[in-house]
Amino acid sequence: MDGNVRVIDRVFDIIEQLAQSASPLGLTEITQKTGMSKSTVHRLLSSMISRHYVEKNPDNTYRIGHKMIETVSYHINGLELLTESKPYLYTIRQELNLTSHLGVLDGGEVIYVEKMDTYPNTRLYTQVGYRSPAYCSSIGKCLLSCLSRDELDEVLYTHSLIRHTENTICNENELRKHLSLVRSQGWAMDNEEYLIGHRCIGAPVFDYRGDCVAAISASGSTTYLHEGIFEDVIRHVKEAAADLSQRMGYIK
Repeated sequence: MDGNVRVIDRVFDIIEQLAQSASPLGLTEITQKTGMSKSTVHRLLSSMISRHYVEKNPDNTYRIGHKMIETVSYHINGLELLTESKPYLYTIRQELNLTSHLGVLDGGEVIYVEKMDTYPNTRLYTQVGYRSPAYCSSIGKCLLSCLSRDELDEVLYTHSLIRHTENTICNENELRKHLSLVRSQGWAMDNEEYLIGHRCIGAPVFDYRGDCVAAISASGSTTYLHEGIFEDVIRHVKEAAADLSQRMGYIK
């Protein structure tokens, strides 16, 4: 067995023992349960403690650290988010006759993680797993608007504002002002900014920590998503996002 693989196996052995134990474990107990030497266990624990995946108590016992719990919770929340979002996406599609999306932020891009088409045989450019620039999508603008100043600075530094249509916001200062407006009003629109003939209205979704973890949207051609129904679509999408946030434990 490769040395690096052996180390990884031993790390998992320790994590599993700590996770399965009803109480914190001492060094000797971990050594006995894993069959490793004390020096090996101590070395691996020290590394995991430095990353906060394991915590050492004042009585020299060890337990799972907050970083491990936080990391696993992201996965659990993601599964919960997908499950909980489906009824709201379905309602948007049925009541508005528009395609509904759920998206998350990855750097400067939106990843569409769920989608419900109005007409299954007539698909828009997006599919589950599709990525698009965040600054010219309604979901992306909702997510960007919730970033801290430093986080937004990092995104804008590493991602260029490329013009896709004549409506694309390509000026950084203009985008920052626009995102401030998005944050205050609680919704965003892609008004033919990524694709001519296509509009999208989105609203942010928050979790129990108050973090913006996703956004949902209603989208369609400019023929279907026209100015006459903007207010109705905005109301539906904001209500759906608020209800989904509540399901995720968010308390405003």
